[in-house]
Order: sequence, then structure tokens, then C-alpha cells
Amino acid sequence: MADDNEDIILADLSDDELVLQMHDDLYDGLKEEIEDGVHILLGRDWTPYDVLTKALVAGMTIVGADFRDGILFVPEVLLAANAMKGGMFILKPLLAETGAPRMGKMVIGTVKGDIHDIGKNLVGMMMEGAGFEVRDLGINNSVEKYLAAIEEEQPDILGMSALLTTTMPYMKVVIDTLKEKGMRDDYIVMVGGAPLNEEFSKAIGADAYCRDAAVAVETAKSFMLRKHNAMNA
Repeated sequence: MADDNEDIILADLSDDELVLQMHDDLYDGLKEEIEDGVHILLGRDWTPYDVLTKALVAGMTIVGADFRDGILFVPEVLLAANAMKGGMFILKPLLAETGAPRMGKMVIGTVKGDIHDIGKNLVGMMMEGAGFEVRDLGINNSVEKYLAAIEEEQPDILGMSALLTTTMPYMKVVIDTLKEKGMRDDYIVMVGGAPLNEEFSKAIGADAYCRDAAVAVETAKSFMLRKHNAMNA
């Protein structure tokens, strides 16, 4: 429960107040409070999917926007992501049981020669929060690693991240290899990282450039919508 020195007793709040309080607690990286909030909402017969989208994902969207705008910084975002993880840990098995809508599947990793992973981790977590299944390959990924993961997972989306101008061109190596193997059209390729931009993304033949985690989630959702519509057409 909330600490003694706090005036707020989570269980006393109405649903709407509790959801807003959880957005605040996520923002402040308060993992235990988030876990308590998740349990309380589930106890009030909220579906796991509603808890996920209305309390956690909506809260992380605020965090993502403030991170993008320079109001929050990396340490705070990581604390928020960790609090989200606590909530996700409770919800994941329940979501699997209730067959919550799976948005799609993503393989994500930082490219070869690059060991930066904070932005990528955030994208992975927010994608999971939005209902995607995510396989995170970590840092320093060669073409071979990406290909092996793609063949194993058969994802809808391949996400590549780079934070160094020197490692950015490796994204083209991966995309060109997919083309050579005749596999390029099977996947949506999303790229991101501080030095990238829209022009670079187009030049290397990616499907989308995502400047931050919030944009990545929206982009992925719209691609999946198009894909489902095309399949049903």
C-alpha cells in the first residue's frame, strides 16, 4: 500500500481517480504503487486489457511525450519503464489467458557496432504495452543475427536502432540483404535513433522512421491496421 507518509490510499480512489493517480505514479517511477493499482483495478473486475491500455499504456504515452520534449530525462524514463514492467508482469499471464487482441509481432535490436539500448528498450516496452509481442535482440546485432531471429519468429515488424552516425549505414546492409534474399516485402522495417531522420530512412529503403517510442507505437499500429485490411480485402 501507499507509504504512511502519503495521504493517498489507492483503494479509496474511484476508478477514474485511480487511473490518473497511476499515470502520476508511472511518471514518478513508483513500481509498488503501480503493482497495487493493477491489483485493485483487476479486483474491480477491470479486464486485463483495459488495465493495460487505460492505466499503463496511457501513462507511458505521457512519459514518452515528455521525454521527447526534453521535460523528462533518461533516468526518469527508465524508472517509469521499470514501474510499467511491474504492472506488465502481473498482466502478461492474464492477457494470454483472455486472448487479448495481439496487435502483431516485432523483432527489435541495435545494429552492429552500436551498444546504445535505452531508446530501443523504451520502444520495446511501449510496443509490449500496446499489445505487441516483442523479441529484443539487444545490442550490436549483425545481419546474421537479425536474419536468424526473423526466420525463427516470423515477425510483422523488424525494428533497428542506432545512436552513432558511424553505425547508421549498417541498417542499409540489413535491408539490402533482405532484398537479396527476396524477403524484404515480408516485413515492415522501422528504424530509429538520435542521428536518423526521414530522408535517411527513405534513402536506405526502410518503411518508416520513428523519432521516439510514442511515434514507433503509433506507426506500428497503423501499419498493422493496413496489413489486416489488405488481408481482408
